Amino acid sequence: MAAKLGQMLIASNIISEDQLRQALNLQKNEGGRLGTNLIKLGYISEDKLVSFLSKQYGVPAINLSEYTVDPAVIKLIPIEMARKYFIIPVTRVGATLTIAMADPSNLFAIDDVKFMTGYNVEVVVSSESSIINGITNYYKQGDKEVVKVAKSSSTPASALQAKDYTLVDEESPMDGMGAMDDGPSIDVDEFDKVVGTALDGIETVEERDDTEVVKDVEAPIVKLVNGIFVNAIKAGASDIHIEPYEASLRVRYRVDGVMYTVMSLPTKIKAALTSRVKIMSRLDIAERRLPQDGRIKLKLGRKREIDFRVSTLPTLFGEKTVLRLLDKSNLQVDMTKLGFEKKQLDDFMEAIEKPYGMVLVTGPTGSGKTTTLYSALNHLNKTDTNIMTSEDPVEYNFMGINQVQVREEIGLTFASALRSFLRQDPDIIMVGEIRDFETAEIGVKAALTGHLVLSTLHTNDAPSTISRLLNMGIEPFLVSSSVILILAQRLARRICQQCKVEEKISVPALIKVGFPEGEATALKCFKGKGCPACNNSGYKGRIALYEVMPIRDEIRELILEGASASEVKKTAVRLGTKTLRMSGMVKVKEGITTIEEILRVTFGD
Repeated sequence: MAAKLGQMLIASNIISEDQLRQALNLQKNEGGRLGTNLIKLGYISEDKLVSFLSKQYGVPAINLSEYTVDPAVIKLIPIEMARKYFIIPVTRVGATLTIAMADPSNLFAIDDVKFMTGYNVEVVVSSESSIINGITNYYKQGDKEVVKVAKSSSTPASALQAKDYTLVDEESPMDGMGAMDDGPSIDVDEFDKVVGTALDGIETVEERDDTEVVKDVEAPIVKLVNGIFVNAIKAGASDIHIEPYEASLRVRYRVDGVMYTVMSLPTKIKAALTSRVKIMSRLDIAERRLPQDGRIKLKLGRKREIDFRVSTLPTLFGEKTVLRLLDKSNLQVDMTKLGFEKKQLDDFMEAIEKPYGMVLVTGPTGSGKTTTLYSALNHLNKTDTNIMTSEDPVEYNFMGINQVQVREEIGLTFASALRSFLRQDPDIIMVGEIRDFETAEIGVKAALTGHLVLSTLHTNDAPSTISRLLNMGIEPFLVSSSVILILAQRLARRICQQCKVEEKISVPALIKVGFPEGEATALKCFKGKGCPACNNSGYKGRIALYEVMPIRDEIRELILEGASASEVKKTAVRLGTKTLRMSGMVKVKEGITTIEEILRVTFGD
């Protein structure tokens, strides 16, 4: 912001170029913000600087000494964030929080406050000295420590340093993993001011074509995009959505399965931002009429590597970009920690350790099916076993497993890959998804001829998977002979352990969920009241709910008779299968999740 503020003050004839040069030299030698150094040198008064910023950014100016802030409002922003961004919460009215800032151009600080508090944010500008006094008074923080932070840098500190990560080219070798990307590394500490810099850099750019736009604003856009990625990692996001609308460009993160808006940018940068993502993922920046898919690799330190699976889609106001974060260091492949109950885990382990047969994992997109399958493959991955997988896409790569990326545009489909696998002497085959009759038929035949086949289907529960296979055209006798276990799953959010409190829920409401009256009377329920650790959501992390249905002889007979899914379900429950709702109720009794969350992800039985 320093150069930008200085140029604005010169353009308004408030300071001269020589005065700016002296202030920048002082900033270089002693640290601190440019405005503070201009005040120190006597080139501008504090009141005049605040008035100038107020007029320039169109936000009100206030004198914090004239306000008494409610302690409950102060608690909405932790001291670390107040010190980091030099902000003070002033008032909260409904869903709107008003904050006082020394730097109203710091859009990243505003978005960080929005993300952490969940409130809409309005900004007022105040002097740095009054904000330091406010932090001292309201947070009981010594003046020296706050001033020390102010002097240490003109930009807030971050947990990640620039030296900790570089962009990696997926196709070239470096340390056995890839070479550095052509794009420059960025200093994450600068990201809070990069958004403002990026906007400044493109004000004079005309959208001639994507290539020229990127050339004009390359450095700030590179920093902006990389900053969005790094902050998604820090927030624990699983997906990044960059969405163009008529009047804005919205950036959202999906954290623990729920979407949060973290940034709103002007539409003028959408072409440059989208093009930068396309360049990083090696997509065609000139093609804006058709969907495209690609991949970006980000290396953090020497041992941690994160992939971003990129998908672009033309929409009414431009291309929407969605990035799925694939962090192998966070991949949980220990099946005892996924959420299985003991009997469920025993049944699943028994099935995957059989020499042949078909094991199917079902559920909607984002329900953790891939993690469950990878956990099974990791358990089965031994030197005396030939494991082959066909996936679309290959999300994580494992040593000792032969993984094939499906490419339908050249004819490499699940069915063709599966057919080729049978000529490669496999012991275990994993098919990413059964989508059609051909894939299902080859998979069933492989399961009947001495191979263990693992795959997924998109169905709502385990019993309806049988109906889905029959509807695809597979004969009932083939289904009953080949399928040995079906597992359905969902992901429920865990209660945040740092703000977990007991929750009172009426007995009738618990009975309606499915608890017997005796259990409902004595049941203790919990919830998260919200804290900075969970971004005030009350939840942190997720756990899987499982419905494990082994195909016993009674169920095989029902399949051969053409029984309905509801009949199969009743028999499975009688034989000991716990439905998804029942699995969720167990997690509620254990204090892991909430009634509200179970109702969100499961249907009543």
